[in-house]
Amino acid sequence: MKDGELRTYLGRARTIAVLGAHQDPTRPAHYVPRYLWEQGYRILPVNPRFAGEELFGARVVASLEEIAEPVDILDVFRPSGALLGHLPEVLALRPGLVWLQSGIRHPGFEEALAEAGIPVVVDRCLMVEHRRLFGAP
Repeated sequence: MKDGELRTYLGRARTIAVLGAHQDPTRPAHYVPRYLWEQGYRILPVNPRFAGEELFGARVVASLEEIAEPVDILDVFRPSGALLGHLPEVLALRPGLVWLQSGIRHPGFEEALAEAGIPVVVDRCLMVEHRRLFGAP
């Protein structure tokens, strides 16, 4: 995806679901969504280990199936091998964009999203790209 398209998606987005959100502030699955939250995005954390607790001003849910509102971006912090297991719930959620964080790729998952008309960014850090495109600290 080119910079202009990314800037448009990130500029319009308001709600970001984070699959694999974590409590540990030293982990990317914590400090990336925290950065996005600090930039004004609404973060919907998803992780069964922390379900019911609070992160980034929202209650953590166990699965994407528990999200009952539109999601502009789904930011994924899950191992590549786990992605196909999440495919049905991702397709049901129909986020405007799926973002696979640095190191995460799965051609079959990416192809299924493309066939469903859901754009995907792979193997890139959302925080790094946001900072680069918008000049945020």
